[in-house]
Amino acid sequence: MTAELVRGQNHPLSEVRLEIRISAGCPVVAAATLSDDSGRARGAEWVVHPGAPVLPGLEVSRQAAADHRLAVDLGAIPEAVHRLDVLLALPAAGGGPSRFGAVAAPFVAVTGPDGAELASYTITGLDAESAVIAVELYRRQDAWKVRAVGQGYAGGLTELLSDLGLTQAAELATAAEEAVAEGLARSVAAPPPRTTDDARSHQASAPPRPNPAASVSSHEGSSHEGQVSGTAGPSAPQPAGPGGSGGGTPAAGPATSVPAGGTIDYRHPRRQPAPPPPPG
Repeated sequence: MTAELVRGQNHPLSEVRLEIRISAGCPVVAAATLSDDSGRARGAEWVVHPGAPVLPGLEVSRQAAADHRLAVDLGAIPEAVHRLDVLLALPAAGGGPSRFGAVAAPFVAVTGPDGAELASYTITGLDAESAVIAVELYRRQDAWKVRAVGQGYAGGLTELLSDLGLTQAAELATAAEEAVAEGLARSVAAPPPRTTDDARSHQASAPPRPNPAASVSSHEGSSHEGQVSGTAGPSAPQPAGPGGSGGGTPAAGPATSVPAGGTIDYRHPRRQPAPPPPPG
């Protein structure tokens, strides 16, 4: 059963291999810091961000996105680490919103390796902040717990990292922003829609398709070559009815036969001859 946390609440973690899923109303930068038992990050080597996305037991995305999945292996975290903070920041590049109060509240879920949620937290109450500590995973007597934090910073990622005791906070924030900007620059734009000229060019370069009607006519014409003169073949023009022209459209009615060397009999085959009139 998922524990839905509120700010300041914690929950024990029954798994060491985890995935932290983040959903936001706009693209955000995901980062994380490792801290010792005094709660301080010892240096830049204890920070993961888009410009340096991998540490033992931890990996974040290389670009800003509305949805993130952070891979965490608590069993591979160094023994000196007692806390892992998950950070979210609005990117300066891209022309997006500059404060979390202008977008939907970010949602964070901690799941096991099978995808089942262990704990979740919706970060509410943010306004002018552009960076926030979302949740923290911390060690207590060789066991790990998750706590909902939701601590925001109006000064962005630089202020947040400074609050964690990092003297290189400005340089780390700049490196993260530059990596995000490079990711945006590498994005491939969608191809433009095809124009009418493109379609005409494609049609002109395509090989001509065979005409089925032409091949049928050719086949039928060849099948009548060498027929005996006087025999009406399938493609021979039908004679016109009485008073018609031989070159006109055939009259509707039963087919007529042409005896060899004779004339056409126009009498209806089923019509009986009328009896002679009685003598007057």
